[in-house]
Amino acid sequence: MLEKISELSKLLNSSYSAKSILTVLNEFFAENFPCIKVELYTFDFTTSQLRDFSRNWLYIDDIFDKETVIKYYKIYSDIRTKKVFEDIDNKVYYPLKQNEKFIGMLELSMVNVNDELLSFLSTASDIISLKVQNIILNEKMQKNINFHDSMKNIAKIIETQYELNYIVPLIGEMFDKFVSNHLIYIFLKKTSDDAFELVWPSACNDSKIYDMINILTDKSECILTADKKTGIFPLISEKKLFGCIVTKSMEGKLNEKEVDYIVQLTNQVATTINRANVYAEILKHATLDALTGFYNKRQLNERLKQELSNSQRQKTPLSVIMTDIDFFKGVNDTYGHAVGDLVLRTISDVIRLQLREYDIAGRYGGEEFTIILPNTNAKSAVMVAERLRKAVEKTKIDISKLSPEHKKINVTISQGVHEVQKDDTVETLIMNADKALYKAKMDGRNRVICSNKMEKPLEKVK
Repeated sequence: MLEKISELSKLLNSSYSAKSILTVLNEFFAENFPCIKVELYTFDFTTSQLRDFSRNWLYIDDIFDKETVIKYYKIYSDIRTKKVFEDIDNKVYYPLKQNEKFIGMLELSMVNVNDELLSFLSTASDIISLKVQNIILNEKMQKNINFHDSMKNIAKIIETQYELNYIVPLIGEMFDKFVSNHLIYIFLKKTSDDAFELVWPSACNDSKIYDMINILTDKSECILTADKKTGIFPLISEKKLFGCIVTKSMEGKLNEKEVDYIVQLTNQVATTINRANVYAEILKHATLDALTGFYNKRQLNERLKQELSNSQRQKTPLSVIMTDIDFFKGVNDTYGHAVGDLVLRTISDVIRLQLREYDIAGRYGGEEFTIILPNTNAKSAVMVAERLRKAVEKTKIDISKLSPEHKKINVTISQGVHEVQKDDTVETLIMNADKALYKAKMDGRNRVICSNKMEKPLEKVK
């Protein structure tokens, strides 16, 4: 008997997860006793429910039918009261306790029950209980660490970032890591019609979620569905509701501790997003090019850093288009700089109409524009560039008010495309797109060249 106890103890000591513990128990009992299968259930004192230890996000309510669930709770209640095992339908239910406090139970599917098994369990249950408690404690500690790490990370975002397009995905990723086995949705209010708009991720097909968020007010607290599998957490700052975060369970339920953590996180997020909105207004005029309304070069580089970071972290494609107006110096020399400015404004309007809502355009300098295309590979970026090139080629620019002797002119553009590669930096992204642009000019202008398809990249952009 002592040898078996010692063997089990060694096996458990080398196990560091709930799944590995259950594997050890199944293999050990199958080898040493006429046992077919071992299951282990723990009692969650926060929710007063039994959990499947190997899948700690699952309650037995989620696994069995109502009649079976009632049976399990009766067995557990009896074990706690009588402090003995139950033998029902060739299954042995044995209590697990820690300092006389019952924390769960073993379920052993047996061929038969004998005195040797019961004698072994009387000692082995204490060893198993201790290991179970250690695993549960480690998980709780890790969750606390993850929570405080998330709070610190959000605080850092407040200090350094002001762009919602950059902040929101980071917040979504933090919640994803913190609330396991839940889908996370972030909704923000539109300023135009006060309606909620999904901003992360790209889709939510649950109509019930939309029904729930539409009843939120600036006085709302978190709302949980009856089964505690969906939570709506309002984003309120300075007594103003401007969005919400929704968690939807795929398996388990939100317990009281998790709800408390998420409330604290959403309060921090609300402050972050509110400050981002305030700073966005303040920085708006300092980051835009006055002539075109696009980002200026400084802000464009900041956005490129953010999008490159997102692309590398999320392993999604990112492409950049460098665009240059052909023979622009000739336009200025022939028609004057006022017409040149009109051409720049017109081309920027054409670019704006051809891009998607989340694409980013900036004036890189002079007659050169940079377009950042998130989640876009080289093939799709070339299609965007070609569409843009054709739109510019077809555009007639009325200059009659600035140059009476002339009525309309049209210009063309050359473009270089580059899709981000593994070791790319902001500098190499721009450099490679610029090399492709230079090749487009050397090949006759009014065309698109992709650096990723260039057989021999040019060594230097002139």
